[in-house]
Parts: sequence; C-alpha cells; structure tokens
Amino acid sequence: MSIEALKQAIPDFAKDVRLNLSSMAGDETLTDQQKYGLFVACGIASRNPQLRDALIGEAAPKLSPAALSAAKSAAAIMGMNNVYYRFVHLAANKDYQSMPAKLRMNVIGNPGVDKVDFELWSIAISAMNGCGMCIDAHEETLRKAGVGSDKIQTAVRFAAIIASAAIALEAADASAEALAA
Repeated sequence: MSIEALKQAIPDFAKDVRLNLSSMAGDETLTDQQKYGLFVACGIASRNPQLRDALIGEAAPKLSPAALSAAKSAAAIMGMNNVYYRFVHLAANKDYQSMPAKLRMNVIGNPGVDKVDFELWSIAISAMNGCGMCIDAHEETLRKAGVGSDKIQTAVRFAAIIASAAIALEAADASAEALAA
C-alpha cells in the first residue's frame, strides 16, 4: 500500500490526518534520509500493520539498506529504552536512577548511519512513547551536534502525524466492524 492508498483508507472524520500525511512528503526541513527514516521508525512504533507497511513501502526505495536497517533499529531500541527509562523517571523510588540499566544498546553508539539522523528518529519515537527522560537525552545530543529546534520539531511533528494516522485507521476499522455486527 502506498501513502496515497493509505490516505484513501482514512475516513472523512479524519480529513486533517490525510492533509497532514500529504504535507510530510513535501517537507524540506529534513534530508530525505531523515524524513524517510522517520516514516519507517515511526511507522513501526505506531504498531499499526497497515500504516507500518505503507510507510515502509514508501520509504524503502528511497533509503539505502543501511539506513532502512538503522531506522528499524531505532524503533526496536527505543521500544525497549522508552519503557525502561519512563519507569525510572516515573517511579517514586529514586533508587532506580542510580542502578545500571543492564540493557544492551550498542546500536545507539554505532547505528550505521549519521548519528544525527538516528537521534532524530529516536527522539520522535520517544515522543510517541511518552518517555521524557529519553526525549531530553536525545534532544541534548542533537543540540550538541548543532541541530536546531526546527528539525527537532519537524521530527516530532512527523511522529504526531503518524500516530494520529494509526488512530484514524483503527477508528475506521472499529466503525466498519460495528456496522458489520
């Protein structure tokens, strides 16, 4: 499924979601690798198979095999880190903050693509997953690399659009199932 077909699957009650999806491909704030890596990483993080497949289908031809793999790695490693570090941040018992995570995260240090690209994907997924500790850590890394607020905001905006598309598709499926019952 292409993004065009995906937009057609989004019902009229979510017209704004369709319009926002349309705006992503034409965005010039990010490089193509950053943009299409976000499609892959956030599509996977959305946990919606229809959306994931459409976004990967759109992005894969525009990414190198290394970039495609790195975007998938960002989704996987942030899936783990966001759960763990959100727990550490939210737990009333502050002992967890001084305990080693004991989680393998080698891909963060050597993602196989430009570190800035991987960090943009990671901050977007961290925003989707609601991990403030990870958002702060990735933003600090991006700032140290000279990345401006406009690029960071665009990455998170893409995450928000992709998350809303997943919800719209699920709502459309739920409506169709209710009518069939």
